[in-house]
Amino acid sequence: MLDLIRTKGFAALDELVRELGVSESTVRRDLDALEDQGAAKRTHGGVLYAGGMPRLAEFDERQPAHWAAKRAIAATAAEIISDGETVLLDGGTTTYEVARLLVGRSLQVVTNSLPVANLFASEARTDLVLLGGYVSPRTGVCLGPYANELLGRLHVTTTVLSAAGIAAEGLFNSHLLLAETEQAMLRAASRVIVVADSSKFGKKSLTLVSALDAIDVFVSDDALPDSWRQAVAAAGAELLLAAPLPSDPSALPTPFSRRHRPA
Repeated sequence: MLDLIRTKGFAALDELVRELGVSESTVRRDLDALEDQGAAKRTHGGVLYAGGMPRLAEFDERQPAHWAAKRAIAATAAEIISDGETVLLDGGTTTYEVARLLVGRSLQVVTNSLPVANLFASEARTDLVLLGGYVSPRTGVCLGPYANELLGRLHVTTTVLSAAGIAAEGLFNSHLLLAETEQAMLRAASRVIVVADSSKFGKKSLTLVSALDAIDVFVSDDALPDSWRQAVAAAGAELLLAAPLPSDPSALPTPFSRRHRPA
């Protein structure tokens, strides 16, 4: 919803209902949440974008791809994060969907992503740490030695990473500096969760981030081939497959309605 509002500048209420395929009550509830976060401003008949997320090529070009799978994966990943955890989130589009579902939770959040940080910047129930460094204008993430140095001083309960590709050799990403930062994220965590839709499996990208056995949990969608289900199991990682989200809009999870396990 925020992406639609951000792209258009102004969106009418009935337009959001039609574009998102959800009920009017769901749109109104989520608009209230966006307004509380300072990301949007309600007006008569619609909503104005209030600068809640920078316009980035990574989000404009890639977020629509496999969006339903990303949302289902995000919902599954959010379920295994407990209140009270310190969670480190990278800047991938699927990770962003996880972050949206963590808004309102009692957590410590560490991130190198400006869009992710913006979700929590005015959230009183979440402690936020934003890693510094060179900011990529394409992705809005902080990279380089300053981010890596700070990560070397931190310990988190859970790191949530995205991937450009997953092959037999391991997890790949498309940016050399980002790969180095994600390697530091791996070292900082007690548990590493990788969120990746099934289209990412069997693909390589520019640089290798880690071997498969460095990952504790893979969360993907139920279109993942059996060969990859077996490969993940052989690597000693847990595999969670997200079922499609319910078609009934009232049954969709929101950042404020999801039940959570106690810490």
